[in-house]
Amino acid sequence: MPTDAASILKIVDSTKSAKPVSLTPMMKQYLEIKDRCRDAILFFRLGDFYEMFFDDAVDASKILEITLTARNKNDENPVPLCGIPYHAASSYIAKLIEHGRKVAICDQVEDPKEAKGIVKRDITRIITPGLVIDEGTLSAKDTNYLASACLRDKTWGLSFLDLSTGDFRMTELPFSESPAGLSLLWDELLRIDPKELLISDAINKCFTASDDLPLNPSAFTNLDDDCFDIEEGRKRLLEHFRLQSLDGLGCASMTAGLGAASAILAYIGENQNAYAGHVDRLRPYHTDSFMHIDAATKRNLELTSTMLEENKKGSLLQVLDFTETAMGGRRLKEWINYPLQDAGAINDRLDGVAEFKDAASLRREVRELLGGIYDLERLNGRVSMGRANPRDMIALGNSLKKLPHVKKLLEDFNSKLLQTLSSEIDPVEQLELLIDSAIEEAPPINIKEGGIICRGFNSELDELRQISSEGKTYLTRMELQEKERTGISSLKVRYNKVFGYYIEVTKTNLALVPDNYIRKQTLSNAERYITPELKEYEAKILGAEDKIEALEYEIFASIREKAASYSKRLRDTADALSSVDVLCSLGETADRFDYVRPEVSESGRLKIVSGRHPVVERLNPEDPFVPNDTCLDSKEDQLIIITGPNMAGKSTYIRQVAVLTLMAHMGSFVPADSAEIGIVDRIFTRVGASDNLAKGQSTFMVEMNETSNILNNATGKSLIILDEIGRGTSTFDGVSIAWAVAEYIHDSPGLGAKTLFATHYHELTELALTKERVKNYNVAVKEWNDSIIFLRKIVEGGASRSYGIEVARLAGLPTEVVARSKEILSNLERGEFDDEGVPKISVPKGKCSDMPLKQSQQMSLFIHPAEHIFEEIRSMDISSMTPLDALNRLSRFKEEVK
Repeated sequence: MPTDAASILKIVDSTKSAKPVSLTPMMKQYLEIKDRCRDAILFFRLGDFYEMFFDDAVDASKILEITLTARNKNDENPVPLCGIPYHAASSYIAKLIEHGRKVAICDQVEDPKEAKGIVKRDITRIITPGLVIDEGTLSAKDTNYLASACLRDKTWGLSFLDLSTGDFRMTELPFSESPAGLSLLWDELLRIDPKELLISDAINKCFTASDDLPLNPSAFTNLDDDCFDIEEGRKRLLEHFRLQSLDGLGCASMTAGLGAASAILAYIGENQNAYAGHVDRLRPYHTDSFMHIDAATKRNLELTSTMLEENKKGSLLQVLDFTETAMGGRRLKEWINYPLQDAGAINDRLDGVAEFKDAASLRREVRELLGGIYDLERLNGRVSMGRANPRDMIALGNSLKKLPHVKKLLEDFNSKLLQTLSSEIDPVEQLELLIDSAIEEAPPINIKEGGIICRGFNSELDELRQISSEGKTYLTRMELQEKERTGISSLKVRYNKVFGYYIEVTKTNLALVPDNYIRKQTLSNAERYITPELKEYEAKILGAEDKIEALEYEIFASIREKAASYSKRLRDTADALSSVDVLCSLGETADRFDYVRPEVSESGRLKIVSGRHPVVERLNPEDPFVPNDTCLDSKEDQLIIITGPNMAGKSTYIRQVAVLTLMAHMGSFVPADSAEIGIVDRIFTRVGASDNLAKGQSTFMVEMNETSNILNNATGKSLIILDEIGRGTSTFDGVSIAWAVAEYIHDSPGLGAKTLFATHYHELTELALTKERVKNYNVAVKEWNDSIIFLRKIVEGGASRSYGIEVARLAGLPTEVVARSKEILSNLERGEFDDEGVPKISVPKGKCSDMPLKQSQQMSLFIHPAEHIFEEIRSMDISSMTPLDALNRLSRFKEEVK
């Protein structure tokens, strides 16, 4: 850290905004502190404001939309300056964090009254996107993970922590040198959705070489390789958790994961001047315990946000979310992102949902109680890190009061999971009683304003309050006495921070002022005086008030410290309550919208009767949803080819099957009359058309990449959803690829994944003739008066037409375009060329009625490519031709056959 003037001036010179020649002691102090946090915006406490200088001020003023001014405006090089009130800092910090900036908080660390010279200041914490714990900066139902990744011995170590809740986890993933070597890590990061990712310099090179980063580059933070060192990491973890061995955590052998986890602790230690006592466990997990959901599937099924607007509204999460607590909302999102693979654990959840669904009255009572419980996870985090304010403590106490009633209601349920969760809910009566007896019901938010501690809790505090109260009562009496003694009815006894207590007399009454009044200040229309007696009582009152504020802060800090000692019990209680909230929410959803319990087993079969898409039926309640059946297995109905026109509902149907399968695995009831769901290890989706211009990838290339991922990673337990494979290229290429993909899924040994394949290539329906586990279905439509009606019903058999022109008419294409389209279609159906080799597609309106209908050039894949030529030869009337014409015609046929 530079301390000499030359080095400080170098820092000043390096800023693009200003170059002051001389520095005040305060500015020197600022620059010394700024040098320790060059990548952060420094909030420098001056009185009741946080101020920013130089480039920090320029950048912050733009982001925060506040006035940019200057310090020493009259100097040749004024210093850019902006500031915010310290008590409103949270909202401003939140905005800077949203823009990917770090914020260093520099506070006064000594009492200004006791300071000799400039007040000591220091960085009390650095807030980064992954280290936010303040309620006003966080989204209530979203996690705020700080993640870390490292690579050791061909293994990815991945760890993530939500500092606001203490949720700390770790896993390991295989690494490969293939182009898709990062895909498993990318998929996991997208499920976690971290706000910040810690990586080493070596990993950064690997990441930046990738064309498909899962996070915005601004979310990456580079750390020295030492932070990921395994041996140092073990020591760091043992020290934090106060253990002798990591065996008790179940992760001693996960060296790559330990490297990632230790980097997180190192980062917290560097940026937070507080011990994170609520981070008291590290939970390792294995990704194969959960259904694998890749980035494409999460996006295509719109699990937690919509594809276009990236909003919760319109997603599966929004449909299922009837949670009453913030922690329950976060847990529901976790269950959606991490569906289970164990049928027993899934059925335990379903038992709990079933009980809540059937017990409407009890469910309502539980929901009402949960609605009065604050975010215990985050309250516990702030308490443990010494950041909780008096209102946080009241919120904690009020929440604890409701827990005995929740436990009492849960005793009426019989499911194993609900009984277990009930036993884990701990009302922590000692803490509730402490808060209730110590903290005022409506305290101020600032811990140094006083008015926090209840009367009767501390005798010393009560005595000081009595002195202060009596002194103020005396001053009130003194004002009345002085009015009577002097005859000045407008006389007032007042107080300000500059002069303390004083007597104010208007100028019209100056002649009545007694001789013992000592003039202190002259105003435009009044004079202010003091008396020896007034100053004596002032000393008593102000001395008592200073002691009251200091003692209240001391008492509050001790209560908060006592509350922190209950951190583990509070964490376990919050964990149990969040799961109760989710089960109750799923029960509410099932009851409101007529969901049924799925039969989840290892059968490998997927049979849904009258299934409905949970999102579509809710977003369009005025349009009754048409339910459909599904039957998939690995023996008879493995691959379903679905044909039908655009807008008929093919995509909705195949996504519906995938969503219902996922819902069953997370432990939710499903919208159907009945459902049998065999365990699925992965859901793959190739849905929709999109390009990636940033990576130079066309729609077709994106489609092929996603298809390649499916074919290379699907297993016999996977569910595959394919929509319009091959449409991004020419018709023949597209048909060929789609056909080959379907054959591969059907024929490959060990694959046999259950597949729904929606297509406009009617040729694919012929697969059912040679592939025993391929079945054809179509979306029914009704033709009526030259138009079509979508029936939305999936029926057996292939579709006879695509009805593309009819759909174009419904979309509002001009009448003449629709009419011309019909003529061109007729030309195409009659053959691509006329007898003279002219393209019939170009024949003008009204000139094609006499053309003989020929087989379409887009022929069946089971007919010889030259069969239509042979048929034309057989039907040719040579007797009507000259020998030369007949010879020329046969020569042309010969060339066409070749």
